[in-house]
Order: sequence, then structure tokens, then C-alpha cells
Amino acid sequence: MIQLPSRIRPLAAIAASACTVFLLGCPQQQTAAKPPANSTAPALPKTVGGNNAQTAEQTNPRIAELIQQVDRSYRSGVQNYRAGNLDGARSDFDHAVDLMLTSGLDIKSDPTLSDEFERTVDAVNSLEMDALKQGNGFSPKQEETPLEAVNDLTFSDATPEQTASLKSTLNTTSDLPLVINPEVAGYINAFANSRSFTAHMRASLERLGKYKDMMQGVLREEGVPQDMIYLAVAESGFQPQAMNASSGAGGMWQFMPFKGAYGLERNGYFDERFDPEKSTRAYAKYMKGLYDQFGDWYLAMGGYDWGPGNMQRAVQRTGYADYWELYRRNAMPRETKNYVPQILAAILMAKNPEKYGLTDLHPAAPVLYDTVTVDYAMDLHLAADITGASMTDLVGLNPALLRLSTPDGVPFDLHIPKGTKDNFNERIAAIPVEKRSSWRFHEVVAGESLDQVAQLYKVSAADILAANDLPANSAVEEGDDLVIPLVSAASASLHPLQYTTRHGDTLVTVADRFNVTTENLRQWNHLGSGTLPLGRKIYVAEPVRLAPGSRGRKAKTASKGKATTSHSTAKKTTSRKKTK
Repeated sequence: MIQLPSRIRPLAAIAASACTVFLLGCPQQQTAAKPPANSTAPALPKTVGGNNAQTAEQTNPRIAELIQQVDRSYRSGVQNYRAGNLDGARSDFDHAVDLMLTSGLDIKSDPTLSDEFERTVDAVNSLEMDALKQGNGFSPKQEETPLEAVNDLTFSDATPEQTASLKSTLNTTSDLPLVINPEVAGYINAFANSRSFTAHMRASLERLGKYKDMMQGVLREEGVPQDMIYLAVAESGFQPQAMNASSGAGGMWQFMPFKGAYGLERNGYFDERFDPEKSTRAYAKYMKGLYDQFGDWYLAMGGYDWGPGNMQRAVQRTGYADYWELYRRNAMPRETKNYVPQILAAILMAKNPEKYGLTDLHPAAPVLYDTVTVDYAMDLHLAADITGASMTDLVGLNPALLRLSTPDGVPFDLHIPKGTKDNFNERIAAIPVEKRSSWRFHEVVAGESLDQVAQLYKVSAADILAANDLPANSAVEEGDDLVIPLVSAASASLHPLQYTTRHGDTLVTVADRFNVTTENLRQWNHLGSGTLPLGRKIYVAEPVRLAPGSRGRKAKTASKGKATTSHSTAKKTTSRKKTK
């Protein structure tokens, strides 16, 4: 049988390895190395755009031109990255990805374009994940896993007396065979005496409260022991966005970013390795495949760590399809020998919390959500507005989303607070599709005037009235729904609206970079020459020209002091009041 690549082999060797006929990839070993506090970004993928452009030039000039544009944006991002300008680098990389996604070309069908896309996506993902580790204002910073916290812990096997004592006192009820031998007992004793392990184990088990019911349900459906969820103690500490900077492994189950691996999608906007439910489904299918291969859950766990190909060869070399026999014969590397007893120790401690200082836990509430599939660009601020969620909550529901925006033209399963799906569908319909990446939504609160709403969003009251198809001099009252016509959003849309000029910029270079004409730039910015002052903000996309919307609603006319019905009949609705 063709084997999967190892978790501990170099990335170059992994790329050259074949995969099993039933699995597409293999998790890679998580390194306990912690990036320094002042770390700015991980190493970037190798630039290959020039070679791709030369290859495409011979077959498809249109693809060659696109790749050249992408590569220019990519190289600009590299320069910004090297200068420590992460925001500028992210903007450049995002633009490179957007050029391909909006090109109208079938990326997957062309190997050269697909290669370019994968290389650029790797760069974007690297920077986004680094931002998550440093804290982006919404996502929590990554914490050490319990096993990372005791990486330097001195370990020794338990004595026969200690092992016998644990066997007689610990609850071992499980749908996974739980053995207590000197190796497992030794780790239990070592972990129990480590304050650091206990603290991180407590934090992990409290985080588990968000996902436990969902994860165990998925494992049950896939025929995997439910206690196999505890492999995440070692892999991520139940952190959906856990990222290993050295290997690129990511998510709750530390999957490598192989193209199409595990049935999980990834692009410049989202990475489903970080989706708790989808990644757990992929993990369960993967583990079930390993069990079907080995017929033993311990060998499956060892194969998960070391790679099933290596585990299979160890079985064939020794003639023993038994994890503990391989352990005693030193047929596995030290790390894989430790992996299974460490996981078993963590499971036993979690099942006997009162004995190991894990009582009085405060598990996080289960994450519950509705799902709406969107295939248009939408700022998450707008999704938060129309569902009444905070940005922190909405980002927490969508850890797979790498930007504060959904992609355009690519379906994405957006998670929103439970019970808000009907509201979402009704309210989003009031906002034109092309405006959902920039416009906002607002529900008027008691005592709030139209001028105050306009000041809050830094737009004019007249523009709000026009966007909501309301007569001039209309007033608002508590519970009224308003769409807010912003010209641009804080988060990037598919094409940036403004650009801050840098040293050496000219009309020609800026126009080429953003795929517009120099005449466009002159017209949009009232420019009379080709000289661009350093540090000036200029429009690089046509500014939105607001026009009255087609959304009718009842409004209150201030001058008359009574309700006046909007003249629009295109979409007749009534003002919705907040449910008490």
C-alpha cells in the first residue's frame, strides 16, 4: 500500500511523497517552539511568478498577463513585509488573490495559474495566521497546549506499586481502550506535579465546553471513539486557530495545508482547517481510515503522529501489529513513543478531575449557530449589524474566515448567532449585493436622531435618507431599521477604494498596479499632472455615487409630525420594531 508522508519529515520530502489511495494528506508534527513576542511574520513562500508567467506566455497570453499583474502585487507585498509593514503586505497579497478570483478564468483547470494561486494563498495565509497569533483585536491569542507547557518536563516510568495504585483508583470507563501501564502512569504522575500542565489542561477543558457535544456527535457518526477528541489536548488545546509557524500545520487537529487535503477548502479568504465542525469531520474520517488500516486505535494514534506509512513499515519490520510491543522494541522515534501514553494520561486525568485539581471547572457555553451560505463579498461588520452580534462573537463563530469579509463568487458557510437566520435573510435583502462589502445596517435606539446616526458612521443624513428611499426631512424613531451607505469599509473589499502613495509612485505605476487607466486616476482624484505627492490618499477605484434605494418603509416626517409612507413601491415593507 502506498503510504502517507510522515509528520516529522522535512517539507521538501513531504512534497515528493505519495499518498494513500483513501487519504489525501497527513498531519505534521507540532513543534513546541514559541515565536518571540516581537515576531512580525513567518517566512514567506518562494516566489515563482516569473517562471509561471514565462510558461503561460507560450500557451495563453491572457493568463501570462494576469500572472505578471499578480506577481507585481506579490513582490510589493514582499517588500512591505521585509520593511515590517504587515498592513501594507496584507493589502498587496489580498489584491494579488483578488486579481485571480475576479479574473473570470478557471484557476483549477490551468496548472500554471493554479500554482500561482497556491503560492499567493500561502503568503496570505501565513500573514493572516501571524496576525491571529499576535492578536487582531477580535481573535484570542494562541496559548500553549498542555503538552507544550511541559515540553522540558523530566519523565520516568512509574513503579509497579504506583501503577497498581492508579489502576485501582482511577475511573477508566471509556469507549476507547484505556490501559494504565508504567509508561502511562509515569506521565500521569509527572503531569499531576506540574502546575503549568494543570493550568493549561484546565484552560483546554474549559475551551472544550464550546465544542464537546458537536465533536463527540461527529465522532460517533463516523464510528470513532468519542474520547479520541482528547488528541486535541496535544495538538491544539482545543484552539480552532492554533497555528504551527515552523511546519504550517493548523487548526484544532493540526492539518498540513496540502491542496485539497482532507476534503477541506482553503483560499485567500478562508481556511476550513480552522472550522471546528468541518475539521473535526475530516479528523474523524482520517482516524477511521487509520483504524481500518491497522485494526488498532493505539497504532492509529501513533500513525497520526508519525505517519501511517512509517507505522506500517515498523509493523512489517518487527512483525508486531501492537503499539506497546513496538514501544518496547524502540521501533518508533522518541516523540511517537511518548505521544500515545501522553494522550492516555490526559484522558485519564480528564476523567478523574477531582484527583488532579481539575474540579470547579467553568466550561465555556456550547457554540450554537445558524448557517447561511453567501457567495458575495460582505463585510463582517454588516453581518454583525443585522444579526445584533458583536464583532468578537461573530469572528468567534467563524474562525475559518481569514479576513473580516466573505469572498465574492465563492460560496462560504457563514455562521451567525442561533435564531437570527430569518432576520439576516430579511435585512440583507434590503442592501444591494454590490454594496454589502461597504454598507452598514443600524437599528435606531431610544432617543437617537438621524443626525446622530449620520455622525456615528461619518456620513450625511441626506445620504442615509436616499439609501433608504425616505423623503427629505424624515425623522427616525426607536426600532427603525436603516441601511447606512458608507463609501468604503474598514475591512478590505474586493478592490481597495483608496491608496496612500509611496516613494517612487507615478500615475503609470499606480494605474498598472490596480488595473485602471491613468485617465481614471486623473478623473477620480482631480489630478492635473502625472506627479503624485508622497503620502497622499488617492482613489484607485471609482467612488460610489449614491442613489436612492428601492427599499420602501414607513417613516416619520419631522415637519408634519406624522407618519408618511415612502413613495417607492418596488419593495414595500414596514418599519420593524425591536422585539421586547
